[in-house]
Amino acid sequence: MSVQVENLEKNMAKLTIEVPAEELEKAIQASYLKQKSQISVPGFRKGKVPRQMIEKIYGVEVFFDDAANALVAQEYPKARKESGLEIVSQPEFDLVQLEKGKPFIFSAEVAVKPEVTLGRYSGVQVTKADTYVTEDEIAAEVEKERESNARMVTVEDRAIQDGDTAVIDYEGFADGVAFEGGKGENHPLVIGSHSFIDTFEEQLVGKFTGDEVEVHVTFPEEYHAEELAGKPAEFRVKINEIKMKELPELDDEFAQDVSEFDTLEEYKKSLEDQIRERKEAEAKRGMENEAIEKIIGEAQIDVPDPMVESQARSMLNNLANRWAQQGLGFEQYLQLTGATVEQLLDQMRPDALKQIQSSLVLEAVAKAEQIEVSDEEMESELTQMAEAYNMEREKLDELLDEEELESIRLDLKIRKAADFVMEHVEAV
Repeated sequence: MSVQVENLEKNMAKLTIEVPAEELEKAIQASYLKQKSQISVPGFRKGKVPRQMIEKIYGVEVFFDDAANALVAQEYPKARKESGLEIVSQPEFDLVQLEKGKPFIFSAEVAVKPEVTLGRYSGVQVTKADTYVTEDEIAAEVEKERESNARMVTVEDRAIQDGDTAVIDYEGFADGVAFEGGKGENHPLVIGSHSFIDTFEEQLVGKFTGDEVEVHVTFPEEYHAEELAGKPAEFRVKINEIKMKELPELDDEFAQDVSEFDTLEEYKKSLEDQIRERKEAEAKRGMENEAIEKIIGEAQIDVPDPMVESQARSMLNNLANRWAQQGLGFEQYLQLTGATVEQLLDQMRPDALKQIQSSLVLEAVAKAEQIEVSDEEMESELTQMAEAYNMEREKLDELLDEEELESIRLDLKIRKAADFVMEHVEAV
């Protein structure tokens, strides 16, 4: 195999890969051996048809596609390594030559990691954030804890009010016909949550347990079920039960129930400390983001579009995995949000570009300041990773190859570069 590298505009490159004719022949023969049991020819038993006969009947190109795919998968990783390029996108392959008895030639267009020319990166001015904790913020945290420890009690002597939970049976009709997914029994609906469409919840306010109500609504024009989009509908609702939240008393007993503290004042003081820590962490993140944005603004970086696309798709995969961990398939997520894959990618591309730019400038800062990662720091990071994954350290070592270890080392270097930037910012 031989590789020719052609540098293109905007940090793109084209690899032209030539594979000897004998390797193509081996791939064609392997394809024949793999497929021959599935090919029927009159006069021959299945799996016993000679290759020459199959090629005579179906054409000499019958095994070309399969052979070409196998060779591309086999030879591209070698060509990528031999090129010496830092490739940062999925390749776009193109067939150049595929003829029996001749070398197999294909090309791969790829994005290459761009060079960064830094401007000012030390002594960057950032806005100092206020981390003072107010009494209102403490009170809001206390109220949130009261809400989460509230108990639901059944209401029998009054009508539904905003904030109540109505336990209802319902069935929806459009044009007098019940529609799919429009029926439920003993559904707890929080009035004012706007979890049901249009003015559904408001029309239950003032109703009593046992009431049967006709609720009239109109589906949104962009509703995910096209047959209902923009249409008026009627729901027949029966109110089975009305419940309200009963909040615990705000006293020392409450503090003892929800914390390790004996008094309400001690509990509030701990909340103040937690809020301050959170605000300080948020302030640090904000100042770091501001500093990096300013460093990006003064740097020269030409990020290739396929690199952004690759990062956006990686972010989309991470989103799909997070939803899968919560038991929701990605297709269900798309239905619930009414979004398409392309719309999600459009939303993610700006953040993908920013993430790439941040990593590149911090890597450039690390290079400029000769920041390195020691073996001890790598050892500590790998030990923490093993603990996070609840895995034996030896098992983690088995799973990580050289390329993945270098990626971890680079991430550590970038984090150290971010620390360097923050140590030298000027907060005003």
